Amino acid sequence: MSNQNGFSTQHMEEWSNRIQLLFMESIAAKQEFVRESLPRIIQAAQWMTEVLRSGKKILIFGNGGSSTDAMHIAGELVSRFYKNRAGLPAMALGTNIATLTSIANDFSYENIFSREVEAYGLEGDLAIGISTSGNSRNVLSGLSKAREKGLRTMALTGGTGGQIKDKVDLALVVPSKLTPRIQECHITVGHILCELVEEELFAS
Repeated sequence: MSNQNGFSTQHMEEWSNRIQLLFMESIAAKQEFVRESLPRIIQAAQWMTEVLRSGKKILIFGNGGSSTDAMHIAGELVSRFYKNRAGLPAMALGTNIATLTSIANDFSYENIFSREVEAYGLEGDLAIGISTSGNSRNVLSGLSKAREKGLRTMALTGGTGGQIKDKVDLALVVPSKLTPRIQECHITVGHILCELVEEELFAS
């Protein structure tokens, strides 16, 4: 038996089971992440608050879906999360296509973030690199440049943390090998950090 779209009842049941399984998989990944990383998430919120309170800025960067997460988090800080308040200085790097392609063409794709960190980063700022594998060479290069310039460095990664885990001051590592589950944890913790920072800086 099929519905009006031509999908059999069995097919719809299979999809229903698959959807529920994927939701439960995502929930389990988040639960394991917070169990393992809660103290570091608290520290990340404290650092972001300290940096912004001192008048410094946050630079965020990653590739693909991680680039979108960087833009999302920066947007929440610059615009608002819940509160009507002053904008907070945060930038997602790699979003100006002319700058990105110029750096990639004149230097290399590996330098797309490090060059912008060199241009915009100041001592006391915070650089956040996002890489599901923890091994993205351009993210590693950006974080290395940040440390060279005296920025605090933080990373959102997955799996075992990859090379990035040991190259930053603070790493939040999602203990999963599945890229979609890692990215779902990254944007969840991004939202949580934005909410905590906003509450701390703009308490009534």
